[in-house]
Amino acid sequence: MSDWLGLLFFGLLIAGAILGIRALANQKPKSAEEFERSAAENTTMLGASMNALQELMNPEAAKAREVQMQMKEGRYGKKKREGKASGDADTEGRGDAETL
Repeated sequence: MSDWLGLLFFGLLIAGAILGIRALANQKPKSAEEFERSAAENTTMLGASMNALQELMNPEAAKAREVQMQMKEGRYGKKKREGKASGDADTEGRGDAETL
């Protein structure tokens, strides 16, 4: 009899684990506003320090992330194009002999 009780216990334990995992996997969909609000609220000091540490350890990734943000906003490379359009002679053609 105790063997059946043990099997019943483990069967209920496994069924509860499966149902619990399913309940955790089915999250209600969030709107973009709700996602942005929760992301802003969940910014912690630990997360900020980890981002700063990551930028120090991998500066290329930080630069790539900045370029991606500029491209999304539509302002990537505008300063370079504006400088060429205005014909800045100060930055063009400078050699080492001219600066000494």
